[in-house]
Amino acid sequence: MKLNDEFLVHKISGETLLVPTAQAPFHGLGQGNNTAYVILDCLKNDTTEEKIVDALAEKYDGSRDEMAEDVRSVISKLRKIGAIVE
Repeated sequence: MKLNDEFLVHKISGETLLVPTAQAPFHGLGQGNNTAYVILDCLKNDTTEEKIVDALAEKYDGSRDEMAEDVRSVISKLRKIGAIVE
């Protein structure tokens, strides 16, 4: 899975923004934190949930189970707006 090319990721003052292009199936603005940025950054290339959790675990201390839950939640939301391609 990876991020749909019709979405752009920007990080401004610690906030992560997911911006759809005019061709994107979603018309709105996605907003997130640093964790969301790591997830979106991983999705720039074809990846798996496990690899994203690994990237978060390298960057942050915490429970891998909680990280995996966060990844699943974000990916679910991204799928709903058409931001993920398989």
